[in-house]
Amino acid sequence: MVFDLTEEQRMIQEMARGFAQKEVLPKAAEMDETGRYPAEIVAKLAELGLMGIAVPEEYGGAGMDNICYVIAMEEIARACASTAVIMSVNNSLVCDPLLKFGTEPQKKKYLVPLASGRKLGCFGLTEPGAGSDAGSQKTTAVRGGEHYIVNGTKNFISNAHEADTCILFTMTDREKKHKGITTLILDMKSEGVTIGKHENKMGIRASSTASIILEDVKIPVENRLGNEGDGFKIAMNTLDGGRIGIAAQAIGIARAALEDALAYAKERKQFGQPIAEFQAIQWMLADMATEIDAARLLAYRAAWLKDRKAKHSKESAMAKLYASETAMRAGVKGIQIHGGYGYIKEYPAERHFRDAKITEIYEGTSEIQRLVIASALLKD
Repeated sequence: MVFDLTEEQRMIQEMARGFAQKEVLPKAAEMDETGRYPAEIVAKLAELGLMGIAVPEEYGGAGMDNICYVIAMEEIARACASTAVIMSVNNSLVCDPLLKFGTEPQKKKYLVPLASGRKLGCFGLTEPGAGSDAGSQKTTAVRGGEHYIVNGTKNFISNAHEADTCILFTMTDREKKHKGITTLILDMKSEGVTIGKHENKMGIRASSTASIILEDVKIPVENRLGNEGDGFKIAMNTLDGGRIGIAAQAIGIARAALEDALAYAKERKQFGQPIAEFQAIQWMLADMATEIDAARLLAYRAAWLKDRKAKHSKESAMAKLYASETAMRAGVKGIQIHGGYGYIKEYPAERHFRDAKITEIYEGTSEIQRLVIASALLKD
């Protein structure tokens, strides 16, 4: 087994790390405080090819592999988790299904501008009554001639306010339940589309989250992704890949908690010496570092399998489960090492803790990941 990164992977690591440290990290606290969408940073991510990393160049992407994607996501998330999730949604939940399931005309019309970062996408699966139970879609799409008429509400949609395009999941045949779900490509400027209020979130505050309300929205049949009834399969396939991106985001958050705690522990003195000299602090740092390395290896394995077009549902779920829970544990330890200072906003420790929590929830809760893993084990 080879653990060395390729030259290309090292290059993207250096590039993403340099950009994150120089241009993203200095703005992270301000963006978290104000909830400001980082438009100027997203534009630079596009210039660097980071909005469609694993998309072939012919479709507007950078033409790199999914390990490059994991590497870049970790670096951006280490600086700002909000920026990382904007990038993750566009890469994993929008570009990926278009690349896998789109027709050539759909790829040219939608994938090229999305992968190049000229446009931004969102993923419309979750509904007020369909969270972990993704098969319980209520949004309907009724075909009339060459259009579908769509009605319903999507909930907790990342990038909703800024997105140009939505990968939208609708119910075309209620009697077939999850086999009656169909995926459509929605132009967010279509008549009848309303974006709800910005949700006032605990973490990832610079990434917009809102409802999408659809009232008699006309979507051309040519904008259907795959066949009628393929929607659930497309959603699950997309989430298998998306979980790799969230694992990478969680690793970046955890690394931020560790690096900030380590720097603080070396400077903070109690009882006449830096607190880093105390075994209690050292053991917390050791646990954080060990778990982060383990999470990274799980994410790399899942990305490696995806690059080889091998089954990776179980491995993606393992990576997301372990990385997200690692991020939460690292967030708790980071605050503990900072003591009282970890509880105030002048230090970034509390932000890492708040940002970490969502990684255990979106794109499949930790409980859902355990179900996916257990199901795969029982089938073996």
